[in-house]
Amino acid sequence: MILDDWIAALAAELDLDVEVDIKLLLDVARDAAHRVDRPAAPLTTFLVGYAAGRSGQPGAVAQAAAQAQALALGWQVPQNPDDNDPAGQAEATP
Repeated sequence: MILDDWIAALAAELDLDVEVDIKLLLDVARDAAHRVDRPAAPLTTFLVGYAAGRSGQPGAVAQAAAQAQALALGWQVPQNPDDNDPAGQAEATP
């Protein structure tokens, strides 16, 4: 599988000895993209990995992924599209 090969090569390149649950992380990314905003997917998976790395505990990825997924699934999209523009760069309508 291409993803398995990519993850193995990337882990080796980054000198990481880690097993990656690809399906779990893709599920979290999917939920963040669909329930929050598309750019939330890579940012969410980055933060899941960062939290797991800081923890260093067995099962930390699964725990952080479960927390992120629960948050994404319960996320309420703002009614005002400008509320979802953290940089304040939404175009004003004339």
